[in-house]
Amino acid sequence: MTTTTAPADPARTRKPPQRAGDRWFSGTALFAGSMILATLAAVAIFLIVQSIPGMTATSENASLLQTNFWDYVWPLAFGTIWASFLALVIAVPLSVSVALFISHYAPRRLAAALGYIVDLLAAVPSVVYGLWGILVLAPTVQPVYDWLVTNAGWFPLFAGPVSQTGRTIFTAAIVLAVMIVPIITAICREIFLQTPRLHEEAALALGATRWEMIRMAVFPFGRSGIVSASMLGLGRALGETMAVAMVLSATGVVTFRLFTPSNPSTIPANIALTFPESYGTNVNVLIATGLILFVVTFAVNALARWVVNRRKEFSGAN
Repeated sequence: MTTTTAPADPARTRKPPQRAGDRWFSGTALFAGSMILATLAAVAIFLIVQSIPGMTATSENASLLQTNFWDYVWPLAFGTIWASFLALVIAVPLSVSVALFISHYAPRRLAAALGYIVDLLAAVPSVVYGLWGILVLAPTVQPVYDWLVTNAGWFPLFAGPVSQTGRTIFTAAIVLAVMIVPIITAICREIFLQTPRLHEEAALALGATRWEMIRMAVFPFGRSGIVSASMLGLGRALGETMAVAMVLSATGVVTFRLFTPSNPSTIPANIALTFPESYGTNVNVLIATGLILFVVTFAVNALARWVVNRRKEFSGAN
């Protein structure tokens, strides 16, 4: 027996006509997305074109250079990554703890008040953090640095001599950590609040304590969100300028020591302090250091996106 299928009704397969509002919204969204890519490409092209003279410059035609560009940019890149890494080590555990307290431990009214305070901290200008770091934080932590160098100087990170002003790379890292804590906390708080209620109640019903429930249900769900928040905070730390320029007493060296008066500088702070007096090829040298920062930041965000995509099945935050 052979069966024949009826031809499809053209009226049913035809797509419904698109309304003018839908076409306008679709075109606007497409234009906005294209402008993001166009802007990123324009910035990259500008940096590359303007950086070529700086990368090929020597001490003969650029007063900023002692030998060549790469010897000049290496301490700056090291200081940028080192300060940002220290800030991330300080900020991530604190931010996750605060976010957990707000989302799962604090009473509702206290949680709402803390949430508002965290959001307000993210709006404080960086120059205010810089003033706080140089006038309050540095003098306060200097005796602590002195004690650590005296009693734990055998540890390479705590080796002396100790700075008498407290304006060290670790002080700059603390300021950066305070600046990125509100960003990471706000994102982690929203991620933790999105944890499926059934998962939490199932863990509690099986006899888990609140901490065990968080470890088994909340953390697996929010793992990729924590990574995304941390990388967003790291991007803020990598690009911070004024606070680091005000707090850090930089000498352009490469060292892992945290409390000494000789500290590596960062690319953004060096550009901010050097650019007003630069001219000629020196400007191209500074733009070339900006290109290095652009590449580092882009690589960090690409790595974070890769990590998040690998763990996407564990999170509903994407």
